[in-house]
Amino acid sequence: MSKATQIVAVDVGGTHARFAIADLGANGSITLGEPTTLRTSDHASFQTAWEDFRGQQGGALPNKVAMAVAAKIKPDLISFTNNPWIIRPPLISEKLGVTSQVVINDFAAVAHAAARAPADQFLHLAGPEEPLPETGTISVLGPGTGLGVAHFNRQSATHYHVQATEGGHGDFAPLDSIEDAILARLRGRHTRVSNERVVSGPAIVDIYQALAVMEGRAVHEKSDVEIWTAGVSGADSLAAAAVDRFCLALGSVAGDIALVQGASGVVIAGGLGYRIRETLVASGFETRFCAKGRFTSLMGSLPVKLITHPQPGLLGAAAAFAQTYL
Repeated sequence: MSKATQIVAVDVGGTHARFAIADLGANGSITLGEPTTLRTSDHASFQTAWEDFRGQQGGALPNKVAMAVAAKIKPDLISFTNNPWIIRPPLISEKLGVTSQVVINDFAAVAHAAARAPADQFLHLAGPEEPLPETGTISVLGPGTGLGVAHFNRQSATHYHVQATEGGHGDFAPLDSIEDAILARLRGRHTRVSNERVVSGPAIVDIYQALAVMEGRAVHEKSDVEIWTAGVSGADSLAAAAVDRFCLALGSVAGDIALVQGASGVVIAGGLGYRIRETLVASGFETRFCAKGRFTSLMGSLPVKLITHPQPGLLGAAAAFAQTYL
């Protein structure tokens, strides 16, 4: 039996950097070791965080690295929006002491994870209750700080190609008077209102405030975390209405993305989607996903899943390395 290839898988976001040792089997398997999570604010640079992880691993690491980063991938300099670190791809080999490297966008990594995760790591959300198709295009989107959008095209059960996109920045299209009001409120601050202004974690604040204005209530300043918590628990009826509105909008946007990409299946990813999974299933998400006029029956034929893998960024980074080198 061929020996597994060991690499360091890394997932760098704005607040945390996650590290794990991954074993890549000759048969295509990926086994992640226990992840280590470090706060980016506790480290002056990615290199010092790497050295911290290396020390926790006894002073030695595999000489291969796969990195998923929450930033636009540029050949010479990668900078982060919510993180003061910079990464210079040409210097990774020298600075980290590695011989092989892969650096990809974090949501491209999520798409790799969706392509590689086993069927038992998906939760059914809508459409036929069957596995994702083994061929064709699968749309992947995830509401978080923004709205990540990607897709992968499967030629077979084991061969696929990932394409990262900026689909989260498509125009938001309201479908009723309440969404008209949400759009009007957002247009007061943004010349152009994109999907992620409505379908992202922080967007719940604007949805909540727009509903408050509609009902003639005082607009109280609450954080997105407070509104999500009160809405999902049902402790605040207006917050619960805002969460329902979010689910409707997510369904609409997911359906639009699937149509644009010619998808034969859809995956919702990210921690926010997982936290509200029960609400999503019980909401109007599926109805909105399918509400595409002449294409309603087509939309109803697409399986829509929620990926439940605990570390999709690390899994996806390792999968991208395996695809590149193995």
